[in-house]
Amino acid sequence: MTRVLMPLHELPVGSSGRVMQINATGAARRRMLDLGLTYSAEVAALQKSPTGDPTAYLIRGAVIALRAQDASQILITPAN
Repeated sequence: MTRVLMPLHELPVGSSGRVMQINATGAARRRMLDLGLTYSAEVAALQKSPTGDPTAYLIRGAVIALRAQDASQILITPAN
């Protein structure tokens, strides 16, 4: 079975997936890990702002807003 990886910012609102990889480095990577974006963490896209960026995500019981630039560095597998 092949896993389909997609950037988090492409996850449609109302859908969820699991974190598989973080391509950020340095302080940006540390921040994402501190927010709970660790391997196999479930993340759900809740809503987009009126301008379309940032998007609110539910991660480990907390709602986090991420800009598309940051969310594009997080690769997920969409839930079936």
